[in-house]
Amino acid sequence: MTTPPTEDAVLAELSLAEKAALTSGTRFWYTQSVERLQLPSIMLTDGPHGLRKQRAGGDHLGIGDSVPATCFPPAVALGSSWDAGLVERVGAALGTEAANAEVGVLLGPGLNIKRTPLCGRNFEYLSEDPLVSGLLAAALVAGIQSRGVGACPKHFAANNQEHDRMRVSADVDPRPLREIYLRGFEHVVTEAHPWVIMCSYNRINGVHTAEDPWLLTTVLRDQWGFAGLVVSDWGAVNDRVASLFAGLDLDMPGSAFAAAQIIDAVAAGSLDEDVLDRSVRRVLHLVRRTGAHQVSTSFDSDEHHALAREAAGRGIVLLKNDDGVLPLPTQTRIAVIGEFAQSPRYQGAGSSMIVPTRLNCALDEIRSQATGDVVFARGFTTEADSPSGEAERLLDEAVDTAAYAEVAVVFLGLPARCESEGFDRDDLDLPASQLRLLDAVVAVNPRTVVVLSNGGVVALPFASKVPAILEGWLLGQAGGAATADVLFGAVNPSAKLTETIPARVQDTPAHLTYPGEFGHVRYGEGLFVGYRWYDARCLEVAFPFGHGLSYTSFDYTDAVATVNSDGGLDVSVTVTNTGGVAGREIVQVYTSLPGSGVTRPPRELKAFTSVHLDSGASTRVTMPVRRKALSYWDIRADSWVVEGGTYTVDVAASSRDVRSTVTVAVDGDDLDIPLSPMSSLAEVFAHPVAGPIVASAFADQMASLAGGGRAHAGGRGHVADARLVSDRQGRHAGVRRRRGDRPGHDQRTARSRQRSAGLNGS
Repeated sequence: MTTPPTEDAVLAELSLAEKAALTSGTRFWYTQSVERLQLPSIMLTDGPHGLRKQRAGGDHLGIGDSVPATCFPPAVALGSSWDAGLVERVGAALGTEAANAEVGVLLGPGLNIKRTPLCGRNFEYLSEDPLVSGLLAAALVAGIQSRGVGACPKHFAANNQEHDRMRVSADVDPRPLREIYLRGFEHVVTEAHPWVIMCSYNRINGVHTAEDPWLLTTVLRDQWGFAGLVVSDWGAVNDRVASLFAGLDLDMPGSAFAAAQIIDAVAAGSLDEDVLDRSVRRVLHLVRRTGAHQVSTSFDSDEHHALAREAAGRGIVLLKNDDGVLPLPTQTRIAVIGEFAQSPRYQGAGSSMIVPTRLNCALDEIRSQATGDVVFARGFTTEADSPSGEAERLLDEAVDTAAYAEVAVVFLGLPARCESEGFDRDDLDLPASQLRLLDAVVAVNPRTVVVLSNGGVVALPFASKVPAILEGWLLGQAGGAATADVLFGAVNPSAKLTETIPARVQDTPAHLTYPGEFGHVRYGEGLFVGYRWYDARCLEVAFPFGHGLSYTSFDYTDAVATVNSDGGLDVSVTVTNTGGVAGREIVQVYTSLPGSGVTRPPRELKAFTSVHLDSGASTRVTMPVRRKALSYWDIRADSWVVEGGTYTVDVAASSRDVRSTVTVAVDGDDLDIPLSPMSSLAEVFAHPVAGPIVASAFADQMASLAGGGRAHAGGRGHVADARLVSDRQGRHAGVRRRRGDRPGHDQRTARSRQRSAGLNGS
């Protein structure tokens, strides 16, 4: 690709019509070119788990044909590795394949929060937690861009359902918006510096994201320092002039009509040409960047397939393994049951569908690794409707096959028609025919292993009936081989859940507010998303966030938390592999602040690390917790604030498997909240200027009353209030306003806190 001339040189030569055209796409996937100025067109195309370069006439919904590419595990599985190094390697491979295909920008990763498990696109997203989403997405961006291809995190922002996605308004309060839905994006922007950000279709609090200057300029550019290009999701722009003002640079796929709107607005004086020039510069900079930085494009498809297999193996979560049923000895007589064993479901439907370079099926891979007999029965079909006679025949065949074997390995999952971009799921249930099959198999062979294939979590009513469960997610083109690797122990599972598996859909945080009505969905659960919700309400879950077993065991000892030079924390612990085989453990750090002056979940993930240990080996790991990670969004100051106090630090194997707990004192940030006639007495006492003056006045009054002997019940009460507030101010010194000054001791504030937590009738 020829390196284009500088942005200034090109901009000076462009006509108004050419400028307008450059801010819109052409041919669906390409930017406009200006041949007379040697400005090439560049291609933006789908990821995020593989290159989806469509042939001529292709669309963005996956209907058209695409060139073959390595289909890596989708985000649902890749995220379960909790390993930024592995994710970055996958990103580099994606970038290499994109460069090889002369693609300038790969549209991914997706890092929207899994607010509801019913979202049809959850397979493209990493987690219900913003820390996991942000750290792993940043690693993928770094890998892609190391090959000279732009990454494009999406969908910015609060795009957490497919239902009514083109217009629905996500009505969300400032704290959860900042702390849950924007925090991962902020980390990616500030740490990985993506070249492009894609805005979403939806509205936030009534404003379309494509036309929201607060989101695209104030937050993204002014506060986070984003210096790249903002592109629309395909067809997301409603008013092209308004979107330019907001900071949306490139309208895709664009149209001549949108360009004409821009030209007319400049001519009418309602759009300053400098605003247009700003976006044109960003388009020119992206074109120049992609031409200047792309590296060697040769790659070995076998190596990429091997990486896909490694990543898939690292994404399989061992949910349960009673009596050491797994790993299977290779000589075991095995019944493999279930259509997914021979017809793998390895990716989700929609714009991320990849044509793989090859495809493993689990049945073939099990047979290739086993030395004992392996027999197969389909058990069910994945068609929506199948004749009842066929269903009975398949069931009987599966029961006979299971009865013959020492172990039955049953592959269950969601058919492709049940989850996709463009629509959400109706429930969390596996098809009834599959559950009936499993009951029949367990009845004749209690040594049954379930392997799941699904893009979003499913209900597991059989969890207590079977000894072993593998959550296999959607694993990409090498998932069949990876599944066999884990079943036989060639790979020791180490993945952990990045989303909670609930016991019932009725228990999920958004159950009473999803999907909304009349174009609005209220995020009534507030901060309490995912494990934060289940922990705050003490709800039983099928399997908690962060859970995942291994074929070995790990002990945690000598945990310590100290304040580091940046005001954050360093959390150290010794991890020992106490089992008989080498393995990998994901160590997690959660914090809480008992007695906090603001509403907080019982615990929140703040750091994690992946550590590999041989049998019997130990290592000391230190996990830094950034000071900003301890902060909350203060709605009065409209900024991040660290509240001072004694923090509880849990070092854990999951959100509900705490191995060690320590405490550490953290100094709070100075924060002076302006006083008003509505300020509480506590807020007055906490103020650095007014507080001492009022305290002195109260002291003088107390002395006067004591000296004159005229103290009365009301006076004594006011003095007691003053002493209480002053004492509380000293004991709870933290954020100034201090934790003790919170006007939260009356019933009205208590009710307000309840509403913020989403607990009033939810």
